[in-house]
Amino acid sequence: MNSNKNHTLKSRRIKVGITIGDPSGIGPAITLAAISKLNGLADFVIIGDKWVFDKGKRQKAKGKNYKFVDLHNVPHKNFSFGKIKAEYGRASIEYLDRALELIKSKEIDCLVTCPISKEAINKAGFIYGGHTEYLSERSHSKNLVMMLLNNQLKFSLVTRHIPLKSVSSKINQESLYKTISLTSLSLKKLFLIKEPRIVVCGLNPHASDNGVIGLEENKIIQPSLQKLRSKIKNLVGPISADVAIAKANKQEFDCVIAMYHDQALIPLKLHGNFKGVNITLGLPFVRTSPLHGTAFDIARNHTRANPGSLIEAISLAVKCTSNLRKD
Repeated sequence: MNSNKNHTLKSRRIKVGITIGDPSGIGPAITLAAISKLNGLADFVIIGDKWVFDKGKRQKAKGKNYKFVDLHNVPHKNFSFGKIKAEYGRASIEYLDRALELIKSKEIDCLVTCPISKEAINKAGFIYGGHTEYLSERSHSKNLVMMLLNNQLKFSLVTRHIPLKSVSSKINQESLYKTISLTSLSLKKLFLIKEPRIVVCGLNPHASDNGVIGLEENKIIQPSLQKLRSKIKNLVGPISADVAIAKANKQEFDCVIAMYHDQALIPLKLHGNFKGVNITLGLPFVRTSPLHGTAFDIARNHTRANPGSLIEAISLAVKCTSNLRKD
């Protein structure tokens, strides 16, 4: 009897929470488009402002395949898509807070977040670099890693949203150990890769050519990897970023460790701008998001909003949550 009960619990349909992001961006438009395309994949719970969501519809939903949690938090007067305002930034944070409550009460199993505006949330007094930093604080999860991926490549970032001039000072044994260890564990648990093959990029051109073009590889990255190899098999690097990415693209590696944001984003977007997904490693639940921003420039023209990346983000959230149930 207990066995049957456990089987029922594990096989129930996954409940995906989706926050609409900045209400003035393309989040409302792509959300309905995505869940209509994925009708039947999961049970969807949309968190946002229903009045804004209805204004942003670019099509009718196929059936009633979602529940809406309406926070009624966007003033109707003078509302317009494509505007950066503190009140919209505050609203997007409130959607996140409600989603975390739903996760805690087990009313949703995983979370997919539509884009927020870093400028808008900072105007509202929330001084964060983005979703990852805010979720880290709210979930009390200190060791988070941003993984960016598409159908061809997976990247984990050692540093995230910081100026390029600050990258070198943030690369140390602790940050490398955290990023690589959590990546290896997540590849096993979320993607069911038994023995992940991981390659680490150098920071400098040609991975410094043995110290000729910089010191970080020889003094920091290489010694850190040596210590990690006793615990993590199939760990290669540091090697030149272009070589590492080319080899990963040929499926010689399961994931690339990138030293900074654009080292990963440029090759990912070259491989398909609407296939990319951001997944946060280290949270007590699966969280994904599309690999693009609020697109304020096209937000007023809802038919131009491409839901492709959000479709991929939702599909990945369902897949990873399902894989965790198999663990």
